[in-house]
Amino acid sequence: MMRPREGHGLNLERCSFNISIPHQLRWIRDPHENNIGIVDFIQEAEELVIEGEFVLRVCEENPFNFVIAPEAAEYPFTYEHELLSDLRPLSRSVYVRDVEEIRDWLHPLWHPGKRAGTLELLQELNTRTYRAFRYERRMEKGVQSPAETLEKNSGSCRDFATFFVEVCRFLGLAARFVSGYMYSPDITGRMSMHGWAEIYLPGAGWIGFDPSWGILAASQYIPVAVSRHSENAPPISGSYVGAPCAFLESQVDLYVRRVNE
Repeated sequence: MMRPREGHGLNLERCSFNISIPHQLRWIRDPHENNIGIVDFIQEAEELVIEGEFVLRVCEENPFNFVIAPEAAEYPFTYEHELLSDLRPLSRSVYVRDVEEIRDWLHPLWHPGKRAGTLELLQELNTRTYRAFRYERRMEKGVQSPAETLEKNSGSCRDFATFFVEVCRFLGLAARFVSGYMYSPDITGRMSMHGWAEIYLPGAGWIGFDPSWGILAASQYIPVAVSRHSENAPPISGSYVGAPCAFLESQVDLYVRRVNE
């Protein structure tokens, strides 16, 4: 899951893959419309190298260029019945055991009986997540639960995105995890895949929030995959035949740069 998802302001002009082992490659779209490359290897090897290069044309867009439907402009609100039928799985918590911790963390910002502007509330949640926790690049496998992030008071981008998604689901909002690339002129060397969140707002659609930076996701964010659960969107996954100790190490080199103005 490395190929970017095209959108209104994002066009994929060139996409190329170089895979070191003889193989067969076919593309599918999953229920979330993610582009998934299925690779079957037809020869044994001691090393696997996958190189992908993508050239995109990006239209600069104002991330606030949307209008929330009047009935959803103030929270709390409920999704229209037919819409809710489609969004219900994305409105349900994955980490159900962490509900009490999420409620306690959320209480100063919102609690039953309080009304607030929907966008203002989401921005406040996004900003507070960014300010409350210490960013820490983690190399461990998997994602922290919201309770772990609260206990450690730190996490990676995927941990913050997961936390934000679960807070929004506690509020009854449809939310999903996004994995992708991020362009920043301040980063010139090797990067990592980035994770953020999207919330469905009637009249506006899916709106991206990045709690790692406390901002809305704009044109510098390049989505690759969306998922209900953050652990279901790895860039590369699979299996191999051999002893458990046969797998020695993996290395990732990722570069995102502007090719022209």
